[in-house]
Amino acid sequence: MQLTEKFWMIDADTLGYEFTIEDPSTWTEPWTVMFPMTRADLPIYEYACHEGNYSMAGILGGWRMLESLGQSGQQD
Repeated sequence: MQLTEKFWMIDADTLGYEFTIEDPSTWTEPWTVMFPMTRADLPIYEYACHEGNYSMAGILGGWRMLESLGQSGQQD
């Protein structure tokens, strides 16, 4: 299988994205998808870190509860 990707600026606020898949063992001919991505005036977050922030709040909240109950949270 071969994946070919292309990125280009359509205009000042639009990024073009196109990819083509070629796999003769699966499809009889290559196929291509193209779609525009419009600029958003919003902050961009790195997904792994952003998701981890929610987990960290849960981990710390659980640990603080154990501390308030006088437990170490470690198994003997």
